[in-house]
Amino acid sequence: MTDGDVGIDASRPHPARIYDYYLGGKDNYPADRELADQILAIAPESREMARVNRAFLRRAVRFLAGEVGIRQFLDIGTGLPTQGNVHEVAQDVAPDAKVVYVDFDPIVLTHGRALLAGDNIAIVRGDLRNPEGIVAHPEVRELLDFDQPIALLLVAILHLVKDEEDPLGIIARLREAMAPGSHVAISHATADFDPERAVEALKVYRGMLVVRSRPQVEALFAGFELLDPGVVELPRWRPDAETRVPVHPVPIYGGVGRLAATS
Repeated sequence: MTDGDVGIDASRPHPARIYDYYLGGKDNYPADRELADQILAIAPESREMARVNRAFLRRAVRFLAGEVGIRQFLDIGTGLPTQGNVHEVAQDVAPDAKVVYVDFDPIVLTHGRALLAGDNIAIVRGDLRNPEGIVAHPEVRELLDFDQPIALLLVAILHLVKDEEDPLGIIARLREAMAPGSHVAISHATADFDPERAVEALKVYRGMLVVRSRPQVEALFAGFELLDPGVVELPRWRPDAETRVPVHPVPIYGGVGRLAATS
C-alpha cells in the first residue's frame, strides 16, 4: 500500500475507530460499534478509559510545551482527529510548535489530512513497528530537527504491539534518534486493577490489545528518566483543575520520561 492509498475495510472493527466511538465521534462503522458495545457490556469503564487517556494527552502536551519548553512533537498512532489535538494544545502554549502525526490506518490519514491542515503540521503514513521508516520519512525530517529535543508521544498505541514485536526494541530505536532533552509520553492499558474482568474483555478484543502490568509499563521507559509522579493511573498524572479522578480505578497507566545527556 502506498502512502496515498486509502483502502478502508469497514467490515472489520479497528481500534482507532472503536476509540473514536468511545469518545463520541462519528468516524466509525457498525462493525466498530458492535464490538465496542460488546466490550462495554463487560468493561463499562472502557469509555471512561478513552476519555481520561485523551485528557492525559492534553496535560502531557501542555506540560511539555509549557514547563519543559519543547517545540517539536512526534505523535505516533495519533488516531482520528478530535477536540484538543496535539497541535491545538501545543500551539496554544507555543505558536511556533511543530507537530508531526504518524498513523498507519488509511481512514486516519484521510480524515487527518482534511482536518489537521495548518502551519508547522504534517501527517504521514508510518508504522510504529518500523521506527526507522518513521525517523527517515522525508516529511518528518522536513519539519522536525532531530538534533534538537523532541517530545515523542506513544499514547494508547503500545498496547497494540505484541511482545514478539519487541516494543522495548522499537522504543530504543526511536530513542537513539532523539537528542538529549527529548521526552517520551506513554499511556498503556493494564489488567492490574481487575484481572478477571480484563480477561473477559480481552476475549472480545480478539487479540487486538495487549495489557501489561505496572512494572512492564515502567520498563518501556528504559533509557529515560521517569518524571514525577512516575507511572500512575492516568487521572493521577499531574491532574489539573479539569481532571476528575474516578471513584473506581481506570485500567490504564501513563507517565512521562526525559532523555538525559550521555556522559
